[in-house]
Amino acid sequence: MTFPNIISNLPPVRGSLKANVELAPYTWLRVGGPAQAFFIPKNAADLSLFLGALPPHIPVNIMGVASNTLVRDGGVAGVTIRLGPSFGKVSCDGITVTAGAAALDNMAAKAAARAGIGGLEFYAGIPGTIGGALRMNAGCYGAETKDVVKTITALDRRGRRQIMEVAEMNYAYRHCGAPEDLIFIEATFEGGADDPTAITARMNDITAKREESQPIREKTGGSTFKNPDPKQSGGRGAWQVIDAAGGRGYRVGGAQMSELHCNFMINTNNATAGDLESLGEDIRAKVKASEGVDLHWEIKRIGVSS
Repeated sequence: MTFPNIISNLPPVRGSLKANVELAPYTWLRVGGPAQAFFIPKNAADLSLFLGALPPHIPVNIMGVASNTLVRDGGVAGVTIRLGPSFGKVSCDGITVTAGAAALDNMAAKAAARAGIGGLEFYAGIPGTIGGALRMNAGCYGAETKDVVKTITALDRRGRRQIMEVAEMNYAYRHCGAPEDLIFIEATFEGGADDPTAITARMNDITAKREESQPIREKTGGSTFKNPDPKQSGGRGAWQVIDAAGGRGYRVGGAQMSELHCNFMINTNNATAGDLESLGEDIRAKVKASEGVDLHWEIKRIGVSS
């Protein structure tokens, strides 16, 4: 699909603003259609001015490295914003870590380790950005973003700067209750003083476990579904109910549930976004029919079908 060019209707920017940019190369699953307008702001001031002057009827979508995002084949209407390098800085002071929303989670974990700040090791196992982690309360191996984040800086739909405490985010398991139109640009985390060597050893252990149990060399998107309600699933995780329902290795077109970790979808090189979404919906139906368990998407799906 090619959208009408709306660049002439958008505010001037200092960064990059282009029409009909293919989004597939920007996603881990390597599928999906174009962004009607694709904006990489130069800095926070550029983004703030753009949002303040953007007509309110034009949709806005924020996209990080899209490690947990499925862009549908028809593309994404409105403006898709991807934060650039100026949003990727990480600094440490005492036992606090301040990270821009475009910083990779792994970068924040490594910076904390070098500074002797423990508590952020779990970010070594999350293949995304700080912005995505804030938006979905990302976590793994028993720790979550809400456990370490203290303050979050964001811009609202009108470009106004807001600083929020963690209590205002209304976090729950893989959920953030902050308004959907907020664009997170920075966050401050608090850990505890620890030996850098010990922190690094724990991070290496997390990385090794992830490499052994997840198809990280494939075109994938991280965990497809959230872990289900333990009361409904009998304490089983998402991969366990998928496995029990016969979902391991299940295929739709060029899309497959991983043989290594059956809560991961894989693009086997020729999948469409439609294949992947159909695969996920088939798995949800199989698990409901076989195990009586409701699965809910963890992967964010955006855009329109072709």
